[in-house]
Amino acid sequence: MSNEVKSKITLEMKDEITNLLYQEAYYLDNRMYKEWLDLLSDEVEYKMPLRETVEGVNIENISIDSAFFEETKGSLRTRVNRLYTKSAWVENPATRQRHFISNVMIEPGDQANQYRVRSYFLFKRSRGSTTDIEEMFGQRNDIVQKVGDQWKIASRTIFPDQSVITTMNMSMFL
Repeated sequence: MSNEVKSKITLEMKDEITNLLYQEAYYLDNRMYKEWLDLLSDEVEYKMPLRETVEGVNIENISIDSAFFEETKGSLRTRVNRLYTKSAWVENPATRQRHFISNVMIEPGDQANQYRVRSYFLFKRSRGSTTDIEEMFGQRNDIVQKVGDQWKIASRTIFPDQSVITTMNMSMFL
């Protein structure tokens, strides 16, 4: 990355974008799903392709034709609205969850006021009175853009490090 490009990402901007990711984690951890939706652009693409186990070095291990989910703002809104009903049995009793976000790297995007943001995540969840703790971890590649005076997540691709997901269900948002 050239010095000219680096200079376009100020410490203030990095702080704002990082705070967006931390605010998102807070909303999700505290089951504030409708507030979380407000952090997403109306055209958001939210997907998690499958990671495959392949032999060899430097071989692509992300599936190009299969995904755990590929969602839009509309489908995410449907999932969120369901969580506020009694039919969301998977969240009754409510899970306790934490999203840990680290290694945030920001680069200019393809358009003005748009940035590519890479971050690592660790998601932990427990439910009821069991001692089982579910976890997922990996990398998120986001496109973040300024809309008016607010930062919005325009795209998120989640790359889990596990090829076999061991969580009881996929009701969480990452």
